[in-house]
Amino acid sequence: MPRRTISKLTVVSSVFMVLSGVFGCAHQLNSAQTQPAPSTAMPNIVYILADDLGYGDLSCLNPEGKIKTPNIDSLASAGMIFTDAHSGSAVCTPTRYGVMTGRYAWRTRLKSGVTRGFSRSLMAADRMTVASMLKENGYRTGCVGKWHLGWEWALTNEAAPVETWTMSPENVDFSKPITRGPLAMGFDYNFVVPASLDMAPYVYVENNRVTAMPDRTIPASGGKNFWRSGAIAPDFEHVDVLPTLTKKAVGFIDGQAGDEPFFLYFPLTAPHKPISPSADFQGQSGLNEWGDFVMQVDWTVGQVLDALKRNGLEKNTLIIMTSDNGATPGADFSFLEERGHDPSYVFRGHKADLFEGGHRIPFIAKWPGRIEPGSISDETICLTDLMATSADIVEYGLPGHAGEDSVSILPALLAKPFEKPLREATVHHSINGHFSIRKGKWKLLLSPGSGGWSAPRPGSPEAKASPPVQLYNLEEDIGETTNLQDAHPEIVEELTNLLQGYVDRGRSTPGARQSNEGKTPIHKT
Repeated sequence: MPRRTISKLTVVSSVFMVLSGVFGCAHQLNSAQTQPAPSTAMPNIVYILADDLGYGDLSCLNPEGKIKTPNIDSLASAGMIFTDAHSGSAVCTPTRYGVMTGRYAWRTRLKSGVTRGFSRSLMAADRMTVASMLKENGYRTGCVGKWHLGWEWALTNEAAPVETWTMSPENVDFSKPITRGPLAMGFDYNFVVPASLDMAPYVYVENNRVTAMPDRTIPASGGKNFWRSGAIAPDFEHVDVLPTLTKKAVGFIDGQAGDEPFFLYFPLTAPHKPISPSADFQGQSGLNEWGDFVMQVDWTVGQVLDALKRNGLEKNTLIIMTSDNGATPGADFSFLEERGHDPSYVFRGHKADLFEGGHRIPFIAKWPGRIEPGSISDETICLTDLMATSADIVEYGLPGHAGEDSVSILPALLAKPFEKPLREATVHHSINGHFSIRKGKWKLLLSPGSGGWSAPRPGSPEAKASPPVQLYNLEEDIGETTNLQDAHPEIVEELTNLLQGYVDRGRSTPGARQSNEGKTPIHKT
């Protein structure tokens, strides 16, 4: 199925038509609005981060899609859709680092790729996180789901050589608590899996301890049900992980009482591989396992919404539903597109890429009494913005060494007037460590290809035969089909210099110069 070349305005209007037709309550943000009187209490904040969910996988964003997501659609009808939201990276770990810290992950040791289940912590011990900042401001904080930022496993032999980045599985003592995990990063409670659902060890960790000791090794599995070989605990079954995490997240909400606000960070393991929907969802989409698993993600969101309502917390809770990057090619794009469904919607590429399909993601926010129901924003935002936004909500001044790449999107959420874009520019990063930068309508890719998994892949004959950079006008060419780098060398120079400045200053926001870990060349060979 050939991709269509449409404008950014078409993306916004398509979403508007869906909201208008399905819910009958859409409002463009540039029209006059009357906001309800704001609550004076600090809001609870629930942040749901799906894993590999594509922009086109939600029925409220993709009018031509074939997957039904009624719970997320209801969230959109009662809140705001952002049509130009981006993950900090096109893959898992670096996006999660950015969500937690408000800082691009390429400023750390992680210049490409992701961490694994036995990786050491990517988080510096003194690094402020959204959780630690909110905890300092009176919030009870919980993390349920996929951590995937590394931590320090206890060792059976402390004297054995330890690699810089990873722990040796043979030297891990599962009977002892982990350190430098969620509790050390500002969370009061956690129930998590170490990394992606296809990465060993296959254990649950609750408040720094495994819930059961791994007692065997499972072989690798292939296809859509892919996982790597590794240690697994007797209470762990891949197909049961999403329901288990959903139950724990709902339990955390059920346990909140009194006047203390709470922050729940709920990073899902789905629909990432293994694409293994529960029996109740198998065959429900009429497509394949991917469609079924997306529908189960929607069910999970519905469980959270029900818990908030059941506990009388709905009216004073800001809930955000988003994804860590674009959809994985493991969804089987060809099969889905033959049946009229494109997980990347109209965008080029998918997970791992610099192209829009790699990092333009769903982002829906609901906050009764503060966010206008059925509203739409085409403001460019990034998942690193949670830190500054949360600080703005609690009226906390971030120190200069925190949230270096975070911008408050509170004015957009509340439809407050602002004279210029909230973000000067947004940096994109691929799985291979290639850079891209977006400012206004212009997007510069410092790569001859995708930088990731879609064609032209890095090092391919097609990439080698292409210009070393790509420049696209997204207002006229949302499908990134026409490279304008020859026609606008001045834009190429401007954006290249801007990106280099962001790297050199250790930040992309105003403030004191900060440092990066190691060298960060913006041109990758």
